[in-house]
Amino acid sequence: MSSLKRFFVDKIEDTALLEGDEFEHAKNVLRLNVGAEVILLDNSGKEYTAIVSQIEKKRMLLNVVRCEVGEREAKTDVCLLFGYLKNADKNEFIVQKAVELGVKKIGVFSSEFSSAYMNANKLERLQKVAKEASKQCLRATAPIVEYYEDLSSALKSATSYDNKIFACEFAKESEVALGEIKGSTAIVVGSEGGFSKEEAEEAKALGYKHVTLGKRILRAETAGVALTAVVMFALGEWQ
Repeated sequence: MSSLKRFFVDKIEDTALLEGDEFEHAKNVLRLNVGAEVILLDNSGKEYTAIVSQIEKKRMLLNVVRCEVGEREAKTDVCLLFGYLKNADKNEFIVQKAVELGVKKIGVFSSEFSSAYMNANKLERLQKVAKEASKQCLRATAPIVEYYEDLSSALKSATSYDNKIFACEFAKESEVALGEIKGSTAIVVGSEGGFSKEEAEEAKALGYKHVTLGKRILRAETAGVALTAVVMFALGEWQ
């Protein structure tokens, strides 16, 4: 039996309204009718079981019948900060996989060697990808995707994390044993051009530990997903 279809809404009480893209998907793609049972999400970590009670031209009314706390959120707070890539599909791939792996915050930044540029439409698209990935992997929340105009801003946004990991391709050895980390963790991975020496030093000054990703040079999208998976495993999220 397939799981109930899931939708994000802005406000949930005894009733809720499904509007915009979520409504269009429910009505025109899934063709839900009155009486259909679905799961509603408001990014609070709760899951609301609801029944479609009325379908109008541009919205759908649902009655909430049950509320439960989602069971698939990661226990540990993990943040992924990655350099914006030239290929839009690769950025979407990183966001999608980070959400599936349980990341709670995603930051995208421009750095010294970046050659791609962000705009409002691209950021909105990444946020939509995060929501769709959350629904697909049955999470109760969708991480907010934030954009930082430079690496410095991105680094400073995560200084409160217990572990701050900076993937550095020219580091000779890792300054932290990934298999032994505990607590909240921020991960930083660069774009196609990597980081400059000055950026690496700035990260170190802010408390970030340099780590290597082995002997081979990884593509930026591979590095982001691989390092996130390793961190999640080390923190016990795969048990």
